[in-house]
Amino acid sequence: MDKDKLTQEKKEKSGPKMSRRKFLAICAGAIVLAGGGWALSRNELANRLAGRAMGAAQGKLPIDYVRQVIAADNEHARTIMWQSDSAMREPAVEYRLQGDEKVSSVKAKQETFTDDGVTVELYTAGLCGLEAGQKYEYRIKADGEADDWHSLQTDDGGDFSALIFPDSQSNDYSDWKHLAQDAAKRNEDADFFINMGDLVDNGEDHRQWDAWFDAVAGIIDRIPVAPLMGNHETYNEDWKVREPVAYLKEFSLPQNGSEEFARRYYSFDYGEVHFIVLDTQTDEAADFHQGLLETQQAWFREDVKKTDKKWKIVLMHKDPLQYRIANRPERQEGFSDEGRAWMPLFDEAGIDIVFSAHLHTYRNRGHIKNFQRDESGPLYILTGVAGNVRYPGLWVDHALDKVVAPQPETDNYLTLAVKNGTADIACYLPDGTEIDHETLKK
Repeated sequence: MDKDKLTQEKKEKSGPKMSRRKFLAICAGAIVLAGGGWALSRNELANRLAGRAMGAAQGKLPIDYVRQVIAADNEHARTIMWQSDSAMREPAVEYRLQGDEKVSSVKAKQETFTDDGVTVELYTAGLCGLEAGQKYEYRIKADGEADDWHSLQTDDGGDFSALIFPDSQSNDYSDWKHLAQDAAKRNEDADFFINMGDLVDNGEDHRQWDAWFDAVAGIIDRIPVAPLMGNHETYNEDWKVREPVAYLKEFSLPQNGSEEFARRYYSFDYGEVHFIVLDTQTDEAADFHQGLLETQQAWFREDVKKTDKKWKIVLMHKDPLQYRIANRPERQEGFSDEGRAWMPLFDEAGIDIVFSAHLHTYRNRGHIKNFQRDESGPLYILTGVAGNVRYPGLWVDHALDKVVAPQPETDNYLTLAVKNGTADIACYLPDGTEIDHETLKK
């Protein structure tokens, strides 16, 4: 959801390009992010620098943000990424079956990435030919040194569970960190996690990406992330729309057959579910690309034809419903542009569940087909908010709302468990209190 950025002060552009570590090293106090309005405390900065110094003293590789990224086929593949402040020699990922002595190795692709005046080296390695349903471990190797081993579990094609986090956009990412870490502790068996777009408040601000990755440390290295692009990923430091450069670089996502729209939308399989991730930033892309919606709709139709999975689930950032806004009588209740563009296709394709975000409120709408309540249509869930940017009292309840989060609203997360012919969805407050539960059978 857009905030009024007109009152935000323009951040000063960085001067000469510098490494991320050098940037942190020269900061002698709190870093105030004027664009997003959040602060990195002196203690947090000191702890981060101390941790890196200790790691270097112990001979550990100077790498940041080791992460697993969802693959199209998670029974046999996984993508591993990380970054560093300077180029590394012979970067690779070593992996093995847990407890096995035989080690395989895959070279990593290296790419120099500069954004927001800061340069990092990004590394990507695709692990292929893995055995389904097996426990692996992997580590980063470069410069003649090796990182610690990290766990990796392949999909067995059967039962699974996932964590779903709504918009993590924040002006202080500590709430997001607590929510993500606590949810992960309560759901240690989760196979992967989804972040529904607007991961950060400003897509060009590298410090917010640092905060996002810091929040999921210890989670994202052991289970893969399936991210969505939100409108906030497209904002530059002046709060004007640009290409979502950082998002597209930070996550090497499954291919969609389009060079122009690569990584913007994609699909993947897990267990008995085919997930379809849409890019709803059609308006934001209009100044840079033509035909995003039409190209994506054609891809969607072909993509759903190819799957033989029992369940089909859509993940989209912008919500298909339109809400009235308090004190805005001209805004009518109904369906958004995204809803009118996509809901007929969901009906046609037999989609089972549609998860959306963007409005920072949790709403269960039940089943909708042909723009009206119909139990034969997809279940529509507006996932809420996982960061601390909230809009209390903004939305007037929609006639199709079935369950609304307790007011005044706070952040929340969801779980999805698919097993024994059921898809079980639950929504929780940060302390683990369940506020909604829905079970579909097939």
